[in-house]
Amino acid sequence: MRRVLTLATAVAVAAAPAAAQPRPTIDDPLLAPPAPAPRTVASWDEARALLAATPERARAAADVARAAALGRAAAATRWPTVAATASVAIDLLHPGTAPGIPATATVTPTSPLGTAAVAAILPLYDAPARRERTAAAAERRGAAAGREDVERRTLARAAAAAAAVLATARLAELARDGLGLALERAALGARSFELGAATELDAIRTRQDVAVARAAVVSADEQLRVAREALGLALGLDGEVGLGDGLDAAALVAAVRAQCRPLAPGEARADRVAAAADVEAARARQAAVAATALPAVELASSVSGYTADPAPGRIPAWSLAVVLRVPIWDGGRRAAAVAQRAAAVADAVAVDAQLTRVAAVEGARARRGGEVAAALVDAAREARDLAVRIDAMTRRGFEIGRATSLELVQTAAVLRQAELTLAVREAEAVAAALAALLTEARCVP
Repeated sequence: MRRVLTLATAVAVAAAPAAAQPRPTIDDPLLAPPAPAPRTVASWDEARALLAATPERARAAADVARAAALGRAAAATRWPTVAATASVAIDLLHPGTAPGIPATATVTPTSPLGTAAVAAILPLYDAPARRERTAAAAERRGAAAGREDVERRTLARAAAAAAAVLATARLAELARDGLGLALERAALGARSFELGAATELDAIRTRQDVAVARAAVVSADEQLRVAREALGLALGLDGEVGLGDGLDAAALVAAVRAQCRPLAPGEARADRVAAAADVEAARARQAAVAATALPAVELASSVSGYTADPAPGRIPAWSLAVVLRVPIWDGGRRAAAVAQRAAAVADAVAVDAQLTRVAAVEGARARRGGEVAAALVDAAREARDLAVRIDAMTRRGFEIGRATSLELVQTAAVLRQAELTLAVREAEAVAAALAALLTEARCVP
């Protein structure tokens, strides 16, 4: 008898006019949009301005300045060095006699005695200094390439963080949509139970689905906050940073494409250029240490004078000499320094080789990432469309008593997961597009 009443009630519910079954009013605090971020980046130009002041770029600029200073110091070894000295002396035992300089028939040194001297040295052949200049030039190239790579990497990190904010915002929106649908199903289950078309188990099961949907909203909001914090860190800011309404995925990709260009055929990425320059600099410094065993030739000149009577004084000599310096024994310091530089060369070569392999793998992944992401988006969209149809059919079946609450909840969960999967795949497609633009590219700061 109970089964007959249930079927009759279900038929009555299904046959009732639409006006008798208004859409249930859904009200839940979690349906409100997520709280906005304390700070919002309205455009990519604003993000670029913030990136220019990040600590990582400041360190790269400092490396360039340091390399330039080392280059100037190395270049200075080609020029003469000039030094001047001056002194005033008195013989305490014989105050009336000039110390160290005897008088002549025409000149009498004064007491106290004032002396002055100027000495100049011009390197004619200095093998270590020449190799140090080679190393400094390589370091300048490496620092410039390193700064360019830092600009590319910081840009890529900021773009990826911005894409993650867009993706998590979409996930938070979908989680609220899922909660709204779960609340509607719970209202449908409660109404069907009141009319006798469903059991208490059916009503409880739909309310359980609401609890699961609420948890998904809370989790999605936390993921959004984490993504905003990551964007703030990428831009050199504290706290959460959101994106303006005009900065969507398409605008983000277009802005990055306008700022960066793909590498030309045969053109190396900036980090590989920097690594190769580091190898060259390390080898040049090793050669500079080894060259300290070679003789050095320099041109030396000095002139000196002292106060005398008649005033103002006398210049007794002005010398010019060619000096040959030959190292003989240094106690083993040179050999130790050469071994140290050899280890530095081996380290630089290993870093260069590892970076070459990593860059090749990253480039291959970036080149195929777009096709893979597009295929995954198509598959996820088809699965979502089918889940929408199945959910609608199951809901209609539940309303007329042909589907159980378990089927209703299961199809709802499948639909929510399909929506989330599609959103994730679309976010991955944006990330793949950004990676294709930034992995092998040169970017304008």
